Amino acid sequence: MTISTLVTHSGGFHADEVLSTVILTRLFPEAEIVRSRSPDWITPAEGRLIYDVGGAYDVAAGIFDHHQRESPLRDDETPYSSFGLVWKHFGLDYLRSFDIPEPELEAIHASIDRSFVRPVDQVDNGTVSLAEAGPLSSMTLPGLIETLKPVFDDTDPESETRAFHAAVGIARQFVEARVNRSAAKRRAEVLAMEAIQAAGTSPILELPMGMPFRPAVIEAGADHLLFVVTPRGGDWTLGGIRKHEQGFEQRADLPAAWGGLSGAALEEVSGVQGAKFCHKALFIAAASSRDAILKMAELAVEEARRLEAAGGAEPAQAAGR
Repeated sequence: MTISTLVTHSGGFHADEVLSTVILTRLFPEAEIVRSRSPDWITPAEGRLIYDVGGAYDVAAGIFDHHQRESPLRDDETPYSSFGLVWKHFGLDYLRSFDIPEPELEAIHASIDRSFVRPVDQVDNGTVSLAEAGPLSSMTLPGLIETLKPVFDDTDPESETRAFHAAVGIARQFVEARVNRSAAKRRAEVLAMEAIQAAGTSPILELPMGMPFRPAVIEAGADHLLFVVTPRGGDWTLGGIRKHEQGFEQRADLPAAWGGLSGAALEEVSGVQGAKFCHKALFIAAASSRDAILKMAELAVEEARRLEAAGGAEPAQAAGR
């Protein structure tokens, strides 16, 4: 497809056409961006791609609007915004531009659609209100993009155009970061799954580096895992595994006697030479060597099993992280 012009509406902008522009300008970097409501521009033509304006959704004609009476809907009847439509038809090619392996594309495309694109659609169409985010509403991406609009008494006729392009530049960083994190998450799942298999029946999972690992633990059904060992710089860390996606409750805490100690005091209490630090909330500890951290992990497992056999855990010294 040869696209020479990207057309969206003039006037105030919103997250949906700003984010659509992020996608389309990466795919068609030589295309001119035209912001207009003139029939001369919002009518389909060769080399023209129109979005969030024009009153039609016609892929063959290159027009992706959602404001018409018979607006496009997802399979679950949720309405699309222009961002959802652009992501539906151009998202896979956008992801390919990041050199993501082909077998990973569909899963990453669906993940981003579910957790990033769809919420923008919902806010833009009013099926979800930013107010539902409470005091954080202005900190959501649609809310932040709104703050980039010119103020009401800025009478410079070029202000909206400048603000729109500035918003696209800022939004581009968020979208690209989201794609990179999604791709990294998939890579981490592969590495974590290999580590889970290597751990076998051990309650200690050793990872080659810090990474998001919990999804792989859940997918593998590795309920026996209690702690994670990871190198960090010149040190090694020992951490717990959260029971749930939200909240801080862990499958097992580090020994309560270690909480808040560091250096010689922690070495004395733990009996491990090289023990360096344990957070007072008992979710992470550090040591100067792999041998030392593995010894701490073994002691933590012993304590967790002792407490389980005794019928309950002793309270942590602090609940916050």
